[in-house]
Amino acid sequence: MAVHQIGIRELVEFLLRTGDLSPVVTSENTAQEGSRIHRKIQRSRPTTYQSEVALKTTIKYENDDYVISGRADGIDNHDDKVLIEEIKTSDLEYDTIPQSTLTLYWGQVKVYAYIVMHDQQLDSLAMQLTYVQTPDELITTKQQTITKDEADDFFNNLIKEYEGWIKLRRELDDRRVSSSKQLKFPFENYRPGQHLLATNVYKAIMLEKHLFVEAPTGTGKTISTLFPAIKSMGEQLISRIFYFTAKQSTRHVAENTIAIMSKTGLNLKSITLTAKDKITFPEEKDVPPEENPYMVGYYDRVRPAIKDLIEHVDQITKETIQQYAKKHTVDPFEYSLDVSLFCDVIICDYNYLFDPQVHLQRFFSLPDKQNCFLIDEVHNLVQRSREMYSATLQSGPIDPLLKLLAHNKAANAKVISKLKSLKRSFKRYSKDTAATVDKQIAQLAPLDNFNKTLGDLIEVTHQWLATQPPSDTVDAVVDYYFQCRSYYLISQFYDDTYRTRIIIDGNQISFRQFCMDPSNQLKESLNLGRAAILFSATLSPINYYQRVLGNEADSLCMISDSSFPPKNCQVIIANNINTRYANRQNSVEPICDTIYTMISQQTGHYLVFFPSMTYLNLVLNQFVTSHPDITVLNQKPDMDNAARQDFLDQFRNADGQTKVGFALLGGIFSEGIDLKNDALIGVGIVSVGLPGINAESDLIRDYFDQLNGQGFSFAYQLPGFNNVSQAAGRVIRTDDDKGVIVLMDQRFNQTRYRQIFPKNWQNIKVSNTTPQLKNLLQSFWKNGNV
Repeated sequence: MAVHQIGIRELVEFLLRTGDLSPVVTSENTAQEGSRIHRKIQRSRPTTYQSEVALKTTIKYENDDYVISGRADGIDNHDDKVLIEEIKTSDLEYDTIPQSTLTLYWGQVKVYAYIVMHDQQLDSLAMQLTYVQTPDELITTKQQTITKDEADDFFNNLIKEYEGWIKLRRELDDRRVSSSKQLKFPFENYRPGQHLLATNVYKAIMLEKHLFVEAPTGTGKTISTLFPAIKSMGEQLISRIFYFTAKQSTRHVAENTIAIMSKTGLNLKSITLTAKDKITFPEEKDVPPEENPYMVGYYDRVRPAIKDLIEHVDQITKETIQQYAKKHTVDPFEYSLDVSLFCDVIICDYNYLFDPQVHLQRFFSLPDKQNCFLIDEVHNLVQRSREMYSATLQSGPIDPLLKLLAHNKAANAKVISKLKSLKRSFKRYSKDTAATVDKQIAQLAPLDNFNKTLGDLIEVTHQWLATQPPSDTVDAVVDYYFQCRSYYLISQFYDDTYRTRIIIDGNQISFRQFCMDPSNQLKESLNLGRAAILFSATLSPINYYQRVLGNEADSLCMISDSSFPPKNCQVIIANNINTRYANRQNSVEPICDTIYTMISQQTGHYLVFFPSMTYLNLVLNQFVTSHPDITVLNQKPDMDNAARQDFLDQFRNADGQTKVGFALLGGIFSEGIDLKNDALIGVGIVSVGLPGINAESDLIRDYFDQLNGQGFSFAYQLPGFNNVSQAAGRVIRTDDDKGVIVLMDQRFNQTRYRQIFPKNWQNIKVSNTTPQLKNLLQSFWKNGNV
């Protein structure tokens, strides 16, 4: 017999929510603010009042127990009379709350009433809804009396409707568990390192750990992580897998891997979540919610739409969602989120777990050990997470907004007043910055008074927007309102891992809350699941990534062996090249000679990566002048998808010619592209990839210098070297590939770099002259590694 947990609020909201999908009915209250108000009201109640009363009841369905549980905000037992109180907070006026929302509020209390009356053998009791409108904390109290028979009818009708969903969920669970248990590895043999990786993933899930994995290209990371995670479903260790990625291409790999396992007996539901702007129908663009047919009445149609899709499709993609959304006239983005509740594998972007602005509250409001996180290409999360927990607000939009709002001063007076206050606050807190030479400063202290002024503006603007018909002025205000909200949210994470940057550029003032070390926030996010597997082809040194991506003392790590024969790849350090900034001009000729020597020893396709577009063009111009007979391709700024594809197609064309492509380190061609076999036989990397000296990297350097003495390494060396490793990884993609990696910077021969080389760089040689490089390359192409 299995025991299943169902939250009372989730049960009521899923079954009783009706009406429109509208972003207007929202609140600016934070969870902390709501909790404060709850505690304040609870403390004001008499001694007979109990706060946060845990309630539960159990129903049976086909021999399984379903525990329906929740917490009543308060129960007052006084003079043999019982009152159940539900406290709600919002900045909407009580009279403007839609009836559909009030139905949900009362529905929740009715379930509490059902449980209390059965527990205490009561014939009736009082229910009280206490509604607090912020920020002025205006309280509206409404009471209803409910009899035991009425509560029984309400609860039984609710459960009768829910039984159909229980049956569906049970069938899905049984299919998932049974097929996962019987699933065999879908390929005839494991690649080298693959079986150990799969075993360690399973152990990490079993032991409830976070596992960091460096697994070189070709290891088969996707199958090696998904397969053991799915097997753990068969052992009922977990019931849901989230596969987080940074790129669309990686999502397709995960989809294809699930499709392969499905052909060998796997039977579960998977869904790929697509960003709102990429899945919304064109006809929804610029249509207000109250006129959008996909949003009006959304909740009246979404439950049949969910059941229709779940009963007919196993692998749910963007195209599937759009097809069924069109069929049932529901908004495709919100529909995909609602459907995901019935899926076993959810493939989506990092931000759905880690970004406080957009994370999925339906899954991640509380820890859930039924969830497992697989995080692909996790090296990207270091910089991404810093941006997720940073925010910038500029003064520039304020004057244009004031001009627009001045057309109706009387109606817009409150917003105008608060915007003027914010403008004054910008000026007040930037006075010291204005006196500096470079017009920017960074400080540890947050701008508390500025944030308070900003909070006042947000509250007033929110109330104002609720009363406004659509207009260009409203659109302009909404844009800035969202920027303010974002900045204000991030201010609530501010601690000693942050610095406030104040920057003046002409008439514009920018305030930036910059997060140098989001490891605590990442740890909290990772701990929302049972286990997390963080993996990439480049995680060297792995202890650095453990530190910046969670900093947990008991996290596990492994470096997987490469499946490629070591003799197939030759790494050569061109020790005669100095690419330091002061020597850039002098380095152009030796770099051109090195590129020409590299491509002249074996006909084929090559890529050379540079740390900046300026440096790339400097070398490119000289190389084309010196070697006009060589076919050259080069990355250009702002290449669209067609231009990118054309660039890659030039390499995939088996033309038997020598071609050399010039591209950017850390750019669109340095990771996530697959040029197999003869499509690419050599990579040159110019410089050690250090980011240009900049104010924020300097802040990271100073912060980690104080923390662990590794400031330069954490801020510059290791982020730069990751770009080098990623670019080098383009050359060997399959077991049959053969190629060279030429590192064009004498710093690569220093101990501080040699000690962080990836484990799979096993054949490393140093050339000090062009003739020596030529000999090493000739020997490799003739005999294998030298």
